[in-house]
Amino acid sequence: MKTLNEQQLAQISDAINQVEQQTDAELVTVLAKQADNYYYIPTLWAALLALLVPVLLRFTPLWLDGLDLLKAQWISFACAAIVFRIPAIKMLLVPKAVKQWRASSLARRQFLENNLHHTKGETGVLVFVSQAEHYVEIIADRGISLQVDNSQWQSIIDGFTEQVKTGNTQQGFISCIEQCGEILKQCAPASGEKNELPNHLVLL
Repeated sequence: MKTLNEQQLAQISDAINQVEQQTDAELVTVLAKQADNYYYIPTLWAALLALLVPVLLRFTPLWLDGLDLLKAQWISFACAAIVFRIPAIKMLLVPKAVKQWRASSLARRQFLENNLHHTKGETGVLVFVSQAEHYVEIIADRGISLQVDNSQWQSIIDGFTEQVKTGNTQQGFISCIEQCGEILKQCAPASGEKNELPNHLVLL
């Protein structure tokens, strides 16, 4: 996973500043490398493989029993657990539903931890990305969500997700921020100068 340099972070911050000059909405962006360490996933898969060793051995000329079979299972478990902890392999073993659930849970925690639910007029908007899961979500507080249909956010999310998958996260953020700005300046146009929340990209 590529990390963003200082120049790229500054460009994202500038994009947020430009949007917030045209709207009363408070836009916060968060980038997580991954939503969970998923340490239990390699262990579960390794245990399953070890349990299948006796079945697999039945299809080979080699047959073990008793202590030798137990040793083979333990060796299989240890080797598989090590190999399955390699990040690229581990992420392939994590079910998509689990990745989506963990990333979504983290997005909601970040919405609360960044005080987006305490903005004046309930106009907080979170743009959340978790790179390892290729997950993008936009969460808007009630003052915005009552005026913007979910389909409008979803079209932005779909485009951003594709850019995350190709490793173009920085440009994805800027495009997403600009598109969100077009929506926000219509439903919550700027009525005065304010800046309740930080405009830099929050890195996890």
